[in-house]
Amino acid sequence: MPRALILGGTGLIGRAAALRLLDAGWHVDVTGRDPARTPPEIAAAGARFVAAERGDEKQLRAALGEGADLLVDCICFTAADARLLLPLAGNATSTVLVSSRAVYVDAQGNHANSDAPPRFDGPITEAQPTLAPGDMDHRSREGYGPNKVAAEHVALDSGLPVTVVRPSLIHGVGAATPREWVFVKRALDQRAAVLLAHRGAGVVQPTAAANVAALLETVAGRPGARILNCADPDAPNARDISRIVARHLGHPWEEVLLDETAAEALGRTPWDSPHPVVLDMSAAEDLGYRPAGDYATTVAAEIDWLAGAARTGDPAGILPAADHPFFGWFFDYAAEDAFLAARPR
Repeated sequence: MPRALILGGTGLIGRAAALRLLDAGWHVDVTGRDPARTPPEIAAAGARFVAAERGDEKQLRAALGEGADLLVDCICFTAADARLLLPLAGNATSTVLVSSRAVYVDAQGNHANSDAPPRFDGPITEAQPTLAPGDMDHRSREGYGPNKVAAEHVALDSGLPVTVVRPSLIHGVGAATPREWVFVKRALDQRAAVLLAHRGAGVVQPTAAANVAALLETVAGRPGARILNCADPDAPNARDISRIVARHLGHPWEEVLLDETAAEALGRTPWDSPHPVVLDMSAAEDLGYRPAGDYATTVAAEIDWLAGAARTGDPAGILPAADHPFFGWFFDYAAEDAFLAARPR
C-alpha cells in the first residue's frame, strides 16, 4: 500500500487530496496542530492524524518516519518553509509544493495583488514571468506572492523531484474563504436581484480542490522537478457563477448587469477582472492529468456545505462573519436596494 504524507492536511486541499488517495487505496497521514480539526469524512475514510507544527523540523521528520511515496506540502509559504521541506523530500519518491497563480506578473509587472489589475496576452503558461522572490510578511497583500516565489526557488534549485503546483482561486468543502458565499448568502437571503459589476463579464479562472487532488495523484506516479498550473477545465465568468449557484439552490433572481457608470462598490464579486485571467493546462494534461470535473460539477458540494451550515445555525462556525475583512464589502444590501429603487420604471 503506497503512503502519502500531507502537511497541512486538514485544510481545503488536504481534505480533497486525502479523500482521493484513500479511495485509490493509499495509506494517508495528515499533519496539523489540532486533531479536533481533522475533517470527519477523511478520518472515517481511514486517514491518520499526526500532530506536527509546520515550523518544527523534529516534528516534521517524525511525521515522515521512514519515508513516503508522496509528500504534499499545502502550507509552504516562505523560503524558510521550503528549506524545512527539503530533508523530507529527500526521503519521498515524489513531492508536491502547493504554490499559487498569484506569482505571475504581466508585461507591466502587475499581478493578482497589485493595485492595477494584470493584463495577460492569453492563457498563462508556466513560462510566464513571476514576481521577484522576497521575504517580507507572507500574510500581507504585498508579501504573499514574493514569498511563494522564494519558496519555489528553494524547492526547484534543490535538484529533488519536487513538483510546484500553481492553482487559482481554490474552491471546495473546507474553504477558509469560500468565495461562493457571495452568491450563496444572497440566494439564502431570498434576494430578488443580483447586481453584477462589469456586466458580470469578469473572468478569474477557479480551481476545484478536487482537481488539485487529481493532479497530485498524477504527479505521484510521475515524480520530477517541474512547475504545473492547476485550474478547472472551464473558466466561467461572474455571471455564469451566479447562475450556477442560483440554479443549484433553486432560487431565481433578476440579473442586473452594471456598466462603468455604476458606483464602484455595487455588484462587486471575487471574480471581477477587466481582463481574463486563465491558466494554460497543457503541461499537466501532457503528464496524464485528467480533471475531476468542471466548475459546476465540483462546486456543488461546497454550495451544499455552505447552505447546510447556514440552515442549521452554523454550529461548526464555518461561515464568514459579518465583519470578515474579505466579505465585508460584498453585502451592502442597503446600497443595492437604493440603486434598485431609483431605477427608471
